[in-house]
Order: sequence, then C-alpha cells, then structure tokens
Amino acid sequence: MNRLFRPCPAFAAAASPVAAVYDRRPALIERRYSLALLLVIVFAAGSVVFAAEPAAPVDRLQPLLAKPLYQFTETETGLYLGHLQSTEPDLRKRIMHLARKNIGQPYELYLLGEMPFETHDPQPLYCLGKSDCLVFTEHIYAMALSRDWTGFMRLLQRIRYRDGQIGVASRNHYTEADWNPSNRWLVREITAELAADKAVKFNERIDRSKFLRGRYQLKTDIPVEEHHDAYLPFAEIGLAAPRLRDGDFINVVRGVVKPGAPVNDTFGGSAWVGHVGLVAHGPDGTLHLIHSAEPAVREEAMAQFIARETAQLAERDAAGKARLLGFKFLRLTDDPLANLRQLDGAGAPRVTLPDGGLWSEK
Repeated sequence: MNRLFRPCPAFAAAASPVAAVYDRRPALIERRYSLALLLVIVFAAGSVVFAAEPAAPVDRLQPLLAKPLYQFTETETGLYLGHLQSTEPDLRKRIMHLARKNIGQPYELYLLGEMPFETHDPQPLYCLGKSDCLVFTEHIYAMALSRDWTGFMRLLQRIRYRDGQIGVASRNHYTEADWNPSNRWLVREITAELAADKAVKFNERIDRSKFLRGRYQLKTDIPVEEHHDAYLPFAEIGLAAPRLRDGDFINVVRGVVKPGAPVNDTFGGSAWVGHVGLVAHGPDGTLHLIHSAEPAVREEAMAQFIARETAQLAERDAAGKARLLGFKFLRLTDDPLANLRQLDGAGAPRVTLPDGGLWSEK
C-alpha cells in the first residue's frame, strides 16, 4: 500500500510508499509527461483556472460503457464521470460501479509521487492503468465524488496529502496515523463501535523524520508520534459484517505474533495497517472486499480473503513473519463534499502546491 502506506503486497515486511507508475506504453508516457510540462508552466503563476468538461456526446460515451475503467484515457475518464454523476445520484452506488468497472486493473507497488512538482519521489500524481491497494481506493473515492477530470485531479490530491499540501513530507504516508485522520471529512472511524469489548489495542511509535530521511534522503524535524489504536480480530468479523455498508473503508491490520520478535522498524510496533480495500456485498448480501492486490484488482468474499490470509498462521508465527491480525473499519460519510467545505471553505477542495500557490478551479 504505500505512501509510506503500509505495504500492500501480502505480508510485505517493510513500509512501502504508494507511488503510481504510469502505464509504460510510450504513447501514454509521452502524453502524460506533456501534461506534466504544461502543469509546470501554468502553475508557475501560483494559481490556475480550469474550464469545466463538456457534456459527453452519446457517440463518444457508448464505447466506454463496456470498456474497463483502467483502459480509459484522461479525456474518457472526464466524460464518463460526468455521465455517472448525471445518471446515478447515490454516492455509494457510484463507488461500487467504478470499483467493479476497475476489476482486472493490473497491480503494481510504488506508483505515485510528486512529479512534476517535486523530485524526491519522481513518480506522477496519478495513475489510471495500474494500482496498488491505496491508489485504487483513493482513485475510486475521488472519481465517485467528481463530475469531470479536473475536479477528480484536485480531489485526488486533497485525499493524498495532509490538508491538500502537495509534497512528499505532507503525503499521508501512514494509513492509521495520517490517511484516516486527514480524510475525516470522507470517512469516520467506527472500529470501536463495531468491536465493543472484542477490540484489541495496539501501539506504534511513528518516526516520520527517520522514514523520510531513509526513503528520500530528506531532512525534516517532525516529532515522533506515539500512536494508539485498536482492531477487531479477524475471527470476530461476524460482529461487524451486518453493519458494514457498500463503499466503507477497510484497513487490514497485520503484525508479528511470535514472542520476543523485534518490532517493525518503520511502523514502530508489532501491529500496523498493511492493506486496504472497499466494502461491497454479493448478490446474496454476503460481505465482500474489493481491493488491489497481486495480480490485479478483484472482488472476493471476506470469508475467502480471511481463509487465504490465515492458511499458514502457525508457520508464519513460528518464523516471526507478519500475518493477518484483524481489521479496522471506517464509515463513508453521508455528504463528504459538504464536510470538506466546512474544512476548506467555499473553494473546496483546497490544494496547495509546494511553492505555496493554490491549485484552483473557477
């Protein structure tokens, strides 16, 4: 997962920042880096004004109805988002539609960075062709809340960065300590509410300066955080299942159980969020998870996910390797954009470039 986002790959041993890599087809690279150059030129003034996407003509929309989302171009994405906003008023249904339309998207870790605004992590600000667990979730949420390409791009950065401040040091690296609280306008913590007396507490000593220095050779002076959290053990998933709703956010908590095993160096504890996904339900109402993991985005029953993740618990525990411990749950808020306007003002989402200029749309 990344961003310093806990590693998404199963049982990844160390933190892995989400860095979305462009689909490496030459034509896409040329087009996207041309866009990056244009953004650099326009943003030099400190502020930019975008025009709204035109309505999607039927003859341009029709081919997109059966086309996988991850094969869309930027222009096609903007057209489709406008169509979806005008035909589906329910946010949760838009999230499910887009998530399922993206099933089959190839998985790749380390996809997103800050190019063209910073070079510490030279990956781009977005990726349509591939995803890791967090990139997938962020893109789906931002798309479901937007009606055109430029709105999607701004909202995606507001989700990815603390207070919308683009920069590797302000990126929401830690899911539980950065991403969740930074996006409280979008999702709210409900783990304790669902877990009740079955909740298991865990602690982390998060040293962001150490991480940024080791990963990006960037010197910062960020105080160490003592993070206190809790999860619902996977064996108790039945307590949460009836109360989860489509589009809610799931954090998969992994950790080391072997007594005496050293704590994870990046997360500063023996438990941490190592994967994320979206709540969904099958035709019969069974709890499902839609997530990005090798080899591609998939939808599967939560029972199937748990069975696979716990198939070799004894062996992993004996070897002192990370394994599934449980889950954290965050409820999608009823009106995220209204919540965001309360935080950012009428011009929400507020996105700030590394030089202090505003990324604006009028």
